[in-house]
Amino acid sequence: MHQIQFIRSNTFLWALAVAAAFALFVVGLFAFIYWKLDDYLITRSDRMITTQINFMADLPSDRRVSAISDHLAQDSRGVQYAGLFDADGTRIVGNIDRVPRGLHLDGAVQGVRLDLIEKLAAHDPIIRAVGRRLDDGDVLVMGRNVDETREISSVVGQALALGLLPAFCLCLLAGAWLSVRAQRRVEEVNQRVQRIVAGELRERLPEDSADDPFARLARIVNGMLDEMEAMINALAGVGNDIAHDLRTPLTRARLALERGRTHAVTLEQLQEVTDRAIAGIDQSLAIITALLRLTEIENNRRTAGFDDVALDEILREVCDVYEPIAEDKDIGLGVVIDRNVQVLGDRDLLFEAIANLVDNAVKFTPPGGRVKLELTSNGETALVRVIDSGPGISEQEREAVLRRFYRSDKMRNTPGVGLGLSLVAAIVKLHGFRLIVGPAPGGRIEILAWTRGTARAAACGARILLHANANQM
Repeated sequence: MHQIQFIRSNTFLWALAVAAAFALFVVGLFAFIYWKLDDYLITRSDRMITTQINFMADLPSDRRVSAISDHLAQDSRGVQYAGLFDADGTRIVGNIDRVPRGLHLDGAVQGVRLDLIEKLAAHDPIIRAVGRRLDDGDVLVMGRNVDETREISSVVGQALALGLLPAFCLCLLAGAWLSVRAQRRVEEVNQRVQRIVAGELRERLPEDSADDPFARLARIVNGMLDEMEAMINALAGVGNDIAHDLRTPLTRARLALERGRTHAVTLEQLQEVTDRAIAGIDQSLAIITALLRLTEIENNRRTAGFDDVALDEILREVCDVYEPIAEDKDIGLGVVIDRNVQVLGDRDLLFEAIANLVDNAVKFTPPGGRVKLELTSNGETALVRVIDSGPGISEQEREAVLRRFYRSDKMRNTPGVGLGLSLVAAIVKLHGFRLIVGPAPGGRIEILAWTRGTARAAACGARILLHANANQM
């Protein structure tokens, strides 16, 4: 079974196809080499016999016979042919018995079959010959055996067999190795995926230091699994958190109504009971509204309405809204703007995010403290910073504060539903910005935004960062 899967694997089939293509290429290459060599040899022979017949024709008739005899006598390889015939076609000298049939006596070289006096070869050789009628009426024929092309063909064929077969086998071996390697990696991935499906959410795909497509895909999938694990862990307790946070105000409303029904004897007492019940119901509705709002933002339903937004104007408006609230708590609230900044986004959502940060800062800063809003920019990025003199967020809680309904033990008695920073994180992620939670003591939360020119490019790779950098304080 494994052998069949190995042979039918895409990697092996691709290697087989590459090997076949390589073999065809080599065959074509050797055929081209053979054709060029054959053409070169024939052309060289044609030039040689043309030169020879011109030389012989220019000799005096009394020297021509001895020159042809000497020419043939010097041919140790037996590849030269010559014949001198009178006007009647009778041989005078040479190793050609008669004038070849079909040979044109115009000095053009052509392939012919010669009638030789002595046949030295078992087969008819390939001969290129040229004929010419001389001034005295004699016919001179010069030829040359170009049968070397058969030898070249044999040499090329042997070289092809000796070079092609090992190369083809090497391609197959490389394909087999790659196929086995790919199958092992896929099998390992299958096993780990099965464990993930079985519920082992901490399992991850194997990664290595290589920068091949498989390794990059594994890193992307592992990043996705990290996000999924975080979401599943967050959702695992969200139902209990919702039930717990809704039960408290609903229980208070029910108890208030029950006591009012039993003990209220005047209209004022009944109104007081009703007010307490309405407050509990309003708190429950606030939780439900915040959840719906958070879901809407996380589903990216508002990205179509993005436009140019002036961050500096938003900071000034938030400061104007919360300045009276801060004064009631004896908290100084100020804003410092380095320059006017335009970003691409939803103005209402950005206002809501910054307002939530300021609301938290005012809420958790003790009387006599200070809250400061800052806006700085370097042309490509803008940094919105909310700093307060409150207790801040400890290092152990920087990830937890972004979860829904999270409330630290020291803030349990502070009014709220624990969705403020979750809402801010969702808005920041929707815009492709970055949320930075600074270290304690003192609170510091930053939003790193991309200015109008770089917003679209940065939005593709946005994610929330949590870090502590004391130098930014």
